[in-house]
Amino acid sequence: MTKRLVLAYSGGLDTSVAIHWLTERGYEVIATTIDVGEAKDTSVLTQRAFAAGAIDVRVIDLKEEFAQGYLWPALQANALYQGRYPLATALARPLLAQALCGVADETGAQAIAHGSTGKGNDQVRFDVAIATLRPGTEIVAPAREWGLTRADEIAYAAEFGIPVQATLDAPFSVDANLWGRSVEGGVLEDPWNAPPEACYEWTANPETAEVKEVTVAFEAGAPVAIDGIALRPVPLIAEAHAVAGAAGVGRIDLMEDRLVGIKSREIYEAPAAALLIAAHQELEFLTLPRELLQHKAGIEQTFAQTVYNGLWFTPLREALQAYIASTQQAVTGEVKLKLAHGKVTVIGRKSPQAIYSHDLATYGTGDLFDHQAAVGFIKLYGLQSQAYAKAQTEKSHA
Repeated sequence: MTKRLVLAYSGGLDTSVAIHWLTERGYEVIATTIDVGEAKDTSVLTQRAFAAGAIDVRVIDLKEEFAQGYLWPALQANALYQGRYPLATALARPLLAQALCGVADETGAQAIAHGSTGKGNDQVRFDVAIATLRPGTEIVAPAREWGLTRADEIAYAAEFGIPVQATLDAPFSVDANLWGRSVEGGVLEDPWNAPPEACYEWTANPETAEVKEVTVAFEAGAPVAIDGIALRPVPLIAEAHAVAGAAGVGRIDLMEDRLVGIKSREIYEAPAAALLIAAHQELEFLTLPRELLQHKAGIEQTFAQTVYNGLWFTPLREALQAYIASTQQAVTGEVKLKLAHGKVTVIGRKSPQAIYSHDLATYGTGDLFDHQAAVGFIKLYGLQSQAYAKAQTEKSHA
């Protein structure tokens, strides 16, 4: 019996071969391309999918939903896995899974497929999300099942006339969306090798890059303008990407601990994320109380780990995000940054809700701080440590 199947279709070698491979196994394939900022020619992808054997092709533009529903919450969490990776791919997968389930509902498909391998994190993210959102759906991962090498896939495509552009000379495996670009494979698999310039596309060489200054404005924790120009989320990310990338900002070389237990050497380019997270975090330092900042830092780590581990559609992620959102009302203002040689340096910040007070902080004229109040504070602050030391001294003399 023929089954209808929705395939997450990127248009690359794996998913193009997968269409024919799945068709041979009795599936009617609906190739579904979801645009979260890859900047691909969807007309070419559509033609390629039909040529490979798809019965239908869907193209869904979700860039705005991705920015507002996924990237802004992650930005407000200053979310960085292992303190460095801004979760670009990890944030996209739950949205893609949700869209695939929606197409499956519309078309009555019994199965959903994706192009993840058995070594990566994405298989977990897709499988867990699909099983949560659409229980009972058959999940197929051809690249996890067929045991084909890249050379085998290219030969398979040639044998069955599947139009692909891949060659054995292609040095890297790449995934990209609005928030970042990930690169792996080839010479990068040896962690001793320096990343060649050829693996970078979004960032200028930091050694020769432009030096820039940029100002980012926020309202309630969300970026709303760059250099005084108000922008919607998607064009704002594009502008941040262009400005930071031209300064060589956003290159990340990470020995990453994958969820499946493998250590993997990953190269990321995330110029917009690097710029916006630095600006947002600095504005929080200006507007949020010390105790809240300290507690929120732990919540941020848990949020990043939860997203990385493919647990978007869980009560934990919802609760963490609700907590983070509750902290953002005061995070309004502007941050001025210098971008030079791949580095982001904050050089100015201001906010109508700043906790900082010049009259309390200044050492010059107009100082309103009560210096004598500090004497009593210090006495009480050190009371327990002094009492403990006294007790230990008395014990040793007993």
